[in-house]
Amino acid sequence: MDRTGLGALDDVQRDPYPLYGRARAAEGLLHVPELDAWLVARDDDVREVLSRPGDFSSAGALRPDVMPSPAALGVLATGFGGRPVVVGTDGAEHQRLRAPLVRGLSPARVAAVLPYAAERAAALVDEFAGDGRVELMAAYARRLPGEVVGRIVGIDPADVPAVVHGGLRAEELLFRPLTEEEQIAAAGDTVAGQRLLDRYARERHADPRPDLCSEIVTSVTSVTSVTSVASGGSPPGELTLDERHEVVSHLQNLLIAGHLTTTALIGTCVLHLLRHPAQWDLLCAEPERIPAAVEEAARHDTALQGFRRVTTRPVTLAGTELPAGASLFVAFGATGRDGTRHPRPDEFDITRPPGRHLAFGHGPHTCPGAQLAREQLRLTLTELTRRLPGLRLEADHPVVMRPTLIHRSPQELHLTW
Repeated sequence: MDRTGLGALDDVQRDPYPLYGRARAAEGLLHVPELDAWLVARDDDVREVLSRPGDFSSAGALRPDVMPSPAALGVLATGFGGRPVVVGTDGAEHQRLRAPLVRGLSPARVAAVLPYAAERAAALVDEFAGDGRVELMAAYARRLPGEVVGRIVGIDPADVPAVVHGGLRAEELLFRPLTEEEQIAAAGDTVAGQRLLDRYARERHADPRPDLCSEIVTSVTSVTSVTSVASGGSPPGELTLDERHEVVSHLQNLLIAGHLTTTALIGTCVLHLLRHPAQWDLLCAEPERIPAAVEEAARHDTALQGFRRVTTRPVTLAGTELPAGASLFVAFGATGRDGTRHPRPDEFDITRPPGRHLAFGHGPHTCPGAQLAREQLRLTLTELTRRLPGLRLEADHPVVMRPTLIHRSPQELHLTW
């Protein structure tokens, strides 16, 4: 049956690797109607695009796959956000937005949060270790990253589930086909999360703390002008409405990237290890291989499959002439299977020598949270291999991947031991 539109897009998103293979083998670039973009899939080409932000702009990097209905947009208009964020900006603005993230996710900050992350990883495994079975995505993978990034940002643990839920709903609204009723409900949940973040922004402005939320508030207020009460702005000492929108945009983007990407990486890593039981058993016997397993999981099936870019002028890439304004999908996930960079690219093998992959990006937009993501996956594998070495995929629950290239992961991951 001919599948077009969103059905065909679902097929591509659930398993993009056959498409990536065709794109790497093609002469020049391959235009993909389902993505409405030229697909950049070879390692060298992806590195070139990511190294030339002046020619390949990040504006529109998060262009929605599905535009919400007017009714849903009306609900979103009652919330906060909608301002430029770090993944969708270039040049000086990108540097300004990125700076507090680099400081907030520095090696020292990550090291400081690791004892808490280890404690929470162990506690989450405690909740199901005696049950003999678990759906790992809900019980663990969607919980640990939210709690850890929440800790760094300064979110009260009691508020973390609402923040995580708001981020998930925002992703669904922009990247999944929903009925209008479902869109309106998703928009409402998104706005609820935004209002919670706005509360944190205002509280940290009034009473700064040594957390990333305060860092972001300070970075925003230091470059915006003071609006006087007489001109209709906020009273002295309060955030202006525009500042509140910018802080919430920044926080929402950070929290979505900080927990959904790591959630996906945990899910795909455990999935591939258990699809290769001999490698899982090797990891249990030789836990010193865990760092290598983390890198192999990121290379083989990375969580963030890619971002969009748009040409700022006529350019030639891989022999393909592109006009100004051409849309590209730059597939980080495809480069991990590029045989010119990685021998036996389609094999999942934790014993392979380490190689330079692009799972966390390259160039000015390299993920500032890469170390934090790696550490959480390392802690996860340490806990699971030590405490549940008999872990296996539950045969009665075939794994279905989420239809998205933003946070690729199993929808559910049923395990038994």
